[in-house]
Amino acid sequence: MSSGGLELPPGGEASEGDGSTDAPPGAVSLARPMEIGAELDWGADAWSEVRTRARRAGRAYIWLNLVEQRLRAVVAAVLRPVYEPVHGEEEWVVAAAGPAGQEWVQRAAAVREVSRRKGYLLDPADDNVLSFLTLPQLRELLVQHWPCFEPYMDDRRELELALDELEVSRNVVSRNRALSVTVLAQAERAAARLLEILGTGARGPGAGRLPVDAVEDLVGDRYADVIGVHADRVRLQRQLPVEDLFGNARRLDAVGIGLNLLVQNYSGRRLVRLAEAGCRSRLLFLNPASSAVRRRERELGIKKGEMSRSVEMNIMHMRRVRDRLRDTAAFEIRVFDETPRFTAYLVNGDGADGLAVVQSYLRKARGMEAPVLVLRGGGRERDVVREDQDADNGLFATYREEFDGVWADSRPVS
Repeated sequence: MSSGGLELPPGGEASEGDGSTDAPPGAVSLARPMEIGAELDWGADAWSEVRTRARRAGRAYIWLNLVEQRLRAVVAAVLRPVYEPVHGEEEWVVAAAGPAGQEWVQRAAAVREVSRRKGYLLDPADDNVLSFLTLPQLRELLVQHWPCFEPYMDDRRELELALDELEVSRNVVSRNRALSVTVLAQAERAAARLLEILGTGARGPGAGRLPVDAVEDLVGDRYADVIGVHADRVRLQRQLPVEDLFGNARRLDAVGIGLNLLVQNYSGRRLVRLAEAGCRSRLLFLNPASSAVRRRERELGIKKGEMSRSVEMNIMHMRRVRDRLRDTAAFEIRVFDETPRFTAYLVNGDGADGLAVVQSYLRKARGMEAPVLVLRGGGRERDVVREDQDADNGLFATYREEFDGVWADSRPVS
């Protein structure tokens, strides 16, 4: 060790077998990657984990984007008429922010100018300072001018609590950190509540049964009109109870072997009330005396006549419901003799709020155990339809046509 400082180890003495013989004297040997032990490759588990994170973050981002756009529109609608006549089109946001918000408004204006100079594509509608404010800054404008917003919103506390919940997920998503299932669910609930508070909760009659999901709105066309897939009927009913499925029905078409989802889970009293409220029902059961019932019994390995008696009991129950109605023509019951291929419940199939639950019959699985598809009726709005894409590519219409075909060949139950 010299008095002038730390002496570096000589770099010319290569270790045996490293192949380095020409390092200049005094050079520092650098560790090779294998000596450090760094592993740069991702295995299957690592890729699975990051894809899961990306899916959750993407879903949360869609909700955050919707809320931010909606809040920006509300702030503009309320505050622009107050400040723009005095301060002008370019300066009204600065004036609304006041001295406390001057710094972050100037920062937003600077980002906007950079975007202009670098030629970033800006929609003319977004070429303003307000479009460059973040969600917390929009919130600050709302809170700061609450008397202006109070006539349009009932509960400031509820609004701020929802924004607090959303802020947790916003911080996680903006920094690309892991988003837990719990926080994602919290963000979706908070975002849906915020959109409702900000005046976009109503989506027409029946929307409360299964509200249109933000992700479904944006990417649903990729999956036709399938909005839910469940491993069995038990999992379906956790998300979509029969009260929500049938409760607002104006029209109900159902086809299947025994229609147990309706008959055994929705009481006759409620069916009567539904019919008296104007709902028209068409119920199609498999003929309990047909050979198709006996084949199905053999498939499932149940006793001969067991399924036949079950279907008969369901039909008798529906007949009792019909007999209690003033307008029995609005509650039609029929049987068919064809091989049953699926069971389907089509609710409000003639309207934009249509919903369908469909199950295919599997050889060794009862109806309770079969996978379930949930379909949204009424079609979808599209900005662009590709040439190779049918403008009406949903499954709802397919099953409705199948129902109509079987209904035409069926026989009424007296």
